[in-house]
Amino acid sequence: MITTVIFDLDGTLLDTLEDLKDSLNYVLDLHGMPLRTLDDARRFLGSGLLVLLQRATPEGTDKELINEMYEEFRIHYNKHCLDKTGPYEGVLDMLKALHEKGYKTAIISNKVDSAVKELNTTFFSEYIDVAIGENEKAGIKRKPAPDMANKAMELLGVTPEEVVYVGDSEVDLETAAASELPCISVTWGFRDREYLVAEGAEIFADTPPEVVERIADF
Repeated sequence: MITTVIFDLDGTLLDTLEDLKDSLNYVLDLHGMPLRTLDDARRFLGSGLLVLLQRATPEGTDKELINEMYEEFRIHYNKHCLDKTGPYEGVLDMLKALHEKGYKTAIISNKVDSAVKELNTTFFSEYIDVAIGENEKAGIKRKPAPDMANKAMELLGVTPEEVVYVGDSEVDLETAAASELPCISVTWGFRDREYLVAEGAEIFADTPPEVVERIADF
């Protein structure tokens, strides 16, 4: 019996694309590099900010420079992560419905832990029980490693047999598999259905209300 739902954040609950693109272009411009479009940012996202910068910078960019840009990105994004960001339409109603049905909930994200917790406090604290972001210094590896999902389950006091994972990307599919969890792939985020099918997705939700319906099917 499913008692718990673990959600990805960017592209699943929150439309963060504009703010991420703006912070990306801020650091690219700072270093005289070509700026990126919204579609570029969409394609590059999914594996964390460091990978975003590796994909967005010109080929051959020095690793130390990328690390420097990563810190600059974090500072800028922490100041501007709420400029244009908000929940996708229907997400709050979905979370309310799950809450009223008694489900436990968590967010796990490769976004910086402080930003994840701030965004959760701002938008979802009424409905989300646990929010975990990137914190490898604490020994919790980034997705698609199962560490974040395992930590969320530990904090919620549940076993994998009780949990379903909801995300929008191939990284979420890999995370669910590594955590031995079934995965519902949403199609309103950073990847479309065709791409997700090619990556092995089998269960889909095209709207937030469909997530509640899919969970009830388990």
